[in-house]
Amino acid sequence: MADLYSVLGVPRAADAAAIKRAYRKLAKQYHPDKNKDNAEAADRFKQVTAAYDILSDEKRRGEYDRGEIDEQGNPKFAGFGGGTAGGFRGAGPRPGGRASAGAPDFDFDFGGDTSDLFSELFGRAQRGGVGGGGMGGGFRAPPQRGADVSYRLTVSFTDAALARTVRLALRNGKTIDLNIPKGVEEGRQLRLAGQGDQGPAGAGDAIVTITIQPDGRFTRDRDDIRADIHVPLETAVLGGKQRVPTPEGEVMLSIAPGTSSGKVMRLKAKGWTLRDGSRGDLLARVLVDVPDDPELADFLRGKVRAG
Repeated sequence: MADLYSVLGVPRAADAAAIKRAYRKLAKQYHPDKNKDNAEAADRFKQVTAAYDILSDEKRRGEYDRGEIDEQGNPKFAGFGGGTAGGFRGAGPRPGGRASAGAPDFDFDFGGDTSDLFSELFGRAQRGGVGGGGMGGGFRAPPQRGADVSYRLTVSFTDAALARTVRLALRNGKTIDLNIPKGVEEGRQLRLAGQGDQGPAGAGDAIVTITIQPDGRFTRDRDDIRADIHVPLETAVLGGKQRVPTPEGEVMLSIAPGTSSGKVMRLKAKGWTLRDGSRGDLLARVLVDVPDDPELADFLRGKVRAG
């Protein structure tokens, strides 16, 4: 993996705010919800998230800058290279030495007492949990990613219908802006890479299950949305304007004279947002409110006949 600062496109002297801005920009650009079936974008998103997880943590960033951990957050091992004491310092011809037949005449300079070197190597292995029997023991298990964390996010009917962006608070203290997928269904699960618990080999993922909150004004009918509108008898008989709720807000709808109760009026592209970004329709059913005053009802009916 490349240098973490290069992954985020920031200089090493960048402050926390600059690192956060760079991460938000790149995460939005490469988010899996915006790059479906794009393996390269998914891999880039994981790299960006992994880089931010380390550089946004002051302690881990310091360890990375000092070379104590690598780009995956794993500890680096010292003393095996670069000519440091206790390592192999190189090989060269052994003056006057004897070599076995057919073998080159080389010697290794351990830079000290070889017993110290092997004591350090095997002593470290035993302290690290290597099993008995010298070098025949087992090895440590490889570092594991942190655990995935499950969330249930309740969104309003209108936010889901319009595929808006909502805020999600994570248990690690972070707050992220989550884009509701177009065409979202109840129970849809979203995976947020690198937003789970931290582990030696990096963070796990956050699994977000979406619940859509009912709205008394609307019901969903596949790609369309249905709504009932109560129209006064006078407006239904004589015609006029009536307010109609939509996911974006109320609009004025023209009611033709003589409109009967139960009539369905279609408002184009005011329904559910689909996966391709288009919209279904809003189907408004007229419910005529008949007054309790029979004389007024007869008067209005007479107006219609006279017209």
